[in-house]
Amino acid sequence: MGKMMRFGPMFKVGCVLEISAKYLDSLPTRKYKNKLQNSFSFSPCRMSSSAHPVAAVCQVTATPDKEANFSACKQLVEKAKQQGACMVFLPEGFDYIGSSREETLALSESLEGDIMSRYTHLSRKLEVWLSLGGFHERGRDWESERRIYNSHVIINDKGDIVSVYRKSHLFDVELPEKGVSLKESAFTIPGPSLLPPVQTPIGKVGLGICYDLRFPELSLALRRHGAEILTYPSAFTVATGTAHWEVLLRARAIETQCFVLAAAQVSRHHEKRSSYGHALAVDPWGEVLGDCGGENPGMVLVEIDLERVSSTRKNMPVQQHRRDTGFYHSLEQT
Repeated sequence: MGKMMRFGPMFKVGCVLEISAKYLDSLPTRKYKNKLQNSFSFSPCRMSSSAHPVAAVCQVTATPDKEANFSACKQLVEKAKQQGACMVFLPEGFDYIGSSREETLALSESLEGDIMSRYTHLSRKLEVWLSLGGFHERGRDWESERRIYNSHVIINDKGDIVSVYRKSHLFDVELPEKGVSLKESAFTIPGPSLLPPVQTPIGKVGLGICYDLRFPELSLALRRHGAEILTYPSAFTVATGTAHWEVLLRARAIETQCFVLAAAQVSRHHEKRSSYGHALAVDPWGEVLGDCGGENPGMVLVEIDLERVSSTRKNMPVQQHRRDTGFYHSLEQT
């Protein structure tokens, strides 16, 4: 059953959960409903009772089985579309999560490969935008170097790839007391640059991936270039997620005055790895709109009211109050 969660007296929000993809369609969906109004120029992609475009933030449990992963994600995307979503967000490692460096590399593909072809076909068929965060993309010198990018791919409702952001901050962390030991740089190439926010039916979306969440410089740069929504598809460890996940997402929302949408991996992927879950949606005030919990796959549907972004920024014009870049580097000159 979907678990109902309360975040203050003004609204309630629920998450569609699933134990297995086979009975996803039998599960109930509850929708976040916001009374603020907003006009939008894209074609309608709203729930019947909604005045605002709808995003679906998904939570999955990927394994090394690429076929099973695609089947589960496809059903989530189809369910989201049926419920009125015009953009669906899948997490880092949506294609697979390997159990070793060798398996991770062996399963990787190029952007022209089978997995991405399936998703472009799916988006075109359903006429839905997709955020595919954390695709294992083979590097340009794959044959000689055998290294990959961790790539966040945006596909429009015509099946076109419109943006590919490659993760710039790699997760090389040793936390022996927490049982965490990962070195992403052992097989992953850091991305060369940030990308401009992408204009989508729900607003201008700024792209990050997982560990990028810990670097406010990235989110502030995206905000300066027009982002209204930030997205951090992730596969947080249980230890780091328990301590930092929600507070980091809320901090990024508060400091940029953006919506933050963070699809997530959840539960046990294989004998070596589990993820924290809690796919989250946060509004520009830092209030949590939806949380998918820490146990099962599912999704949360969120109405994106861009008037909430505008009013938050108007009432507290943080960006205008920032000093010039030199001011923040003045300590380095003394």
